[in-house]
Amino acid sequence: MEETEIKSYSLAEMKDKYIGKPGTDDRDQYEYELRMDVLGKMIKTARQERNLTQEQLGKLVGVQKSQISKLESNTNSATIDTILKVFKALKAEIHFNVTLEKHYVQLV
Repeated sequence: MEETEIKSYSLAEMKDKYIGKPGTDDRDQYEYELRMDVLGKMIKTARQERNLTQEQLGKLVGVQKSQISKLESNTNSATIDTILKVFKALKAEIHFNVTLEKHYVQLV
């Protein structure tokens, strides 16, 4: 009986093959949606740790409960301003890291 060699692939190789190479429209959209999903989960976790309902957080931020729900479930794209207000209301620090022409810039 002949042994079959199993080839394994890295996650990066699979994303390149099935979603597209970095810099392509499909890959950029995938990466953006992934980041928004993670951000929504962070907001929900921080809100729950503060024992706040979506309605209470919405009042602190000045938005409706439905907008908090949408942020947490990644069903809309929020402005940076709204995201900053949410984290401020949660008394949570948020840091943005930006790379400009190979120079690392951190915005706090």
